[in-house]
This record gives sequence, C-alpha cells and structure tokens, in this order.
Amino acid sequence: MPIDRKDWAQRFPEFLVEAEQLLAKSEECLSHLQLISNDKDAIDCMRSTLLKLAGRAEALALEAISEFSLHIHSLLDHAPEPIDLHAPALEALKDCFTLMAWQIELVDHNTGQLSLDDSEQTSLIEAFAFQVGQGRFQPPLSTQSLALLTYSERQA
Repeated sequence: MPIDRKDWAQRFPEFLVEAEQLLAKSEECLSHLQLISNDKDAIDCMRSTLLKLAGRAEALALEAISEFSLHIHSLLDHAPEPIDLHAPALEALKDCFTLMAWQIELVDHNTGQLSLDDSEQTSLIEAFAFQVGQGRFQPPLSTQSLALLTYSERQA
C-alpha cells in the first residue's frame, strides 16, 4: 500500500538517520577490510547493510539510492570466489559510499527528488566492477527497466 505525502514527510527524517547509520556501518566494514583484507564477516556485514539501505530507500521511492545500493551489493555478491577486495577495489568501494552519502544529503526533503545525472554513479559502479573482476557491469534485469521516479510521481 503506497504511503501518502504526509506519511512520507514523517518517514523521510527517520530514513535520513537510518541511512547515515547504515552507511557508517558499511564504512566501518570497509575500514576493517583495509586492515584485514577479504574478511568474510566484514563483507557479509556490508552486503547486509547495503540490502537494508536499498530496502529503506525503495520504501520511500528513492530509486536512485536504492538501485545504487543494489548494484554495489550485486557486485559483491557476484564477485569471483574467493573475493579479492585489494586496495584499489576498496578505494573504488569507498568512492561509491562517498557518492551515496552525498546523494542522500541532496535528496529534496519535500519532493524526494534527487536532481543529479547518474553518470558519476555509473562510472563508480563500473570502476568497482572492474576492480572485483567483473569487467563492464551490467545491472540485474530487475533494476535495468525501473524508471527513476519521485515519490509523488509514483503515487500519480
């Protein structure tokens, strides 16, 4: 059942707090991986955190953030085993988290719109994909066809 604008306006500040916490947790995992490379628990924690963030963003129709989280999760999930998160891969992942934090901050609090082109997001995803041995990243079919709509557009 879709949420109304009033409910969205009430839930968005909660999302911001939770999104910051989830990104902080992902960055902690990243820091851990810089010290102890390829730690399975840290990678699994990061995967879980990215899925939670994607779900929370999707619930508020923040598709760009949701899809970005899902793309990174998918790259981690489908990386060749054993996953090799060497220094350049971790740096590429850090760049993804930095952009995601900026995107969350730039979401319009009234409309839910994120007025940015997706070229930087795409190039960061491709850079991370290359670093984890996946060459050119192809998003999962379930997210390729999704239109980036604001919450109000999805309700229309």
